[in-house]
Amino acid sequence: MSSPNLHPMLNVAIKAARAAGAIINRAALDIEAVRVSQKQVNDFVTEVDHASEQAIIETLLTAYPGHGILAEESGSQHGAKDSDYVWIIDPLDGTTNFIHGFPVYCVSIALAVRGKIEQAVVYDPTRNDLFTATKGRGAFMNERRIRVSKRTRLAECLISTGFPFRTGDNFKQYLAIMADLMPRAAGLRRPGAAALDLAYVAAGFSDAFFETGLNIWDVAAGSLLVTEAGGLIGNFTGEPDFLDQRECLAGAPRVYGQIVPLLSKYSKFAGVDDKLRASDRIRAVDPARANADLYARSTVGLAEEKSGEASAAPAEAAPQPRKLTRIRRDASAAPAEGDAPAE
Repeated sequence: MSSPNLHPMLNVAIKAARAAGAIINRAALDIEAVRVSQKQVNDFVTEVDHASEQAIIETLLTAYPGHGILAEESGSQHGAKDSDYVWIIDPLDGTTNFIHGFPVYCVSIALAVRGKIEQAVVYDPTRNDLFTATKGRGAFMNERRIRVSKRTRLAECLISTGFPFRTGDNFKQYLAIMADLMPRAAGLRRPGAAALDLAYVAAGFSDAFFETGLNIWDVAAGSLLVTEAGGLIGNFTGEPDFLDQRECLAGAPRVYGQIVPLLSKYSKFAGVDDKLRASDRIRAVDPARANADLYARSTVGLAEEKSGEASAAPAEAAPQPRKLTRIRRDASAAPAEGDAPAE
């Protein structure tokens, strides 16, 4: 059943996420029977990824046949190629966790309108947690408003991250980052699903998140959740236009402001000249072609070096979030679905 209070496009995204979640949950009952293939070293894909992605695409294009699709497993081969509306999909974020029965994975769906993320859904099928956001309307978990953590001291903060795992990744750099951050924070966690990590930052379950080597579908939905929950998100230098940067930092404002100086020296764009080139490239993007650039960044850009952008953002006054009591999952809760008219 759809909610009349939600944007119709968000309702459709929720319907798609729940359809994918049902496929994932059925497969999780017999993990040993799931067929797994390897895209590259330590990077896996399963038949569940493909089935989940297909269910999402069918749901979205049935409602909006004129929209574009950018999906992890099938790229941009579905939907319109020149639409102002592009759905960015990760059908199973945390595949390695899934195939080991480690219950930290999710479905991530975002809608970019002329290059800006305006709708977001992150769905954890294991816990039946549904995180949603519409630009300008706040972020929610299971229909309850969420806010980022109110902590302001890094020494009290729990930080989540992801470790490099691909051939060619800079493992020594990550060890250096660990050495910089671990003595300064209360704890560091590596759950293994970036979209869910960002949702947890939005909900205040963790205080910050950082990772390199990420693609647009890993962070698109989570980025809107964080900002709509009062947090900040960008690359390691604090530049907010980060979706094509392959590095991400998110957190509550005052915490974010303390971590940027620690991580900025590890960014590809830590130098002044690099910062200027990054800013010039962003300003040069024609807004009318911003979504076409999303396609290019995700298909061609995957083969390019990991990059970052410029100028750290100053720390802002911490928001005054309401106290969040962790919501009890109710697997019997009626899903919020919706059938929007085709455009």
